[in-house]
Amino acid sequence: MTERKLPSRTAGRHRTGRSVLFLAWYGPMVLVGFGFGLFADRRPLGDGILVHPLVVFFVLVGLALLVLRAVLARPVPEVIPDRALMLGCVLGLAMFLAGNFVAAHALRNFH
Repeated sequence: MTERKLPSRTAGRHRTGRSVLFLAWYGPMVLVGFGFGLFADRRPLGDGILVHPLVVFFVLVGLALLVLRAVLARPVPEVIPDRALMLGCVLGLAMFLAGNFVAAHALRNFH
């Protein structure tokens, strides 16, 4: 009896641009999340919940994904897989909290 080989999920796909694409997704999510966390305590746009820096951060992420969808004329999950999208959002949230921690504790000593 011969073993049947299952088709590869990556068959026919070029994987060379994947790492650059993931870096282009994860990098800004980490950097911008940290940046938004640094000034979250100052509330530069006001005290309302809709202008909280975390809400503004995720609204901007959503708008950026809509722009990506319009520019590429393809669904975003075809370009960035669902798991990578969610991991980028979780990384952005984690870095927001890290930036908020740094601003609250480490930078407090410099003022």
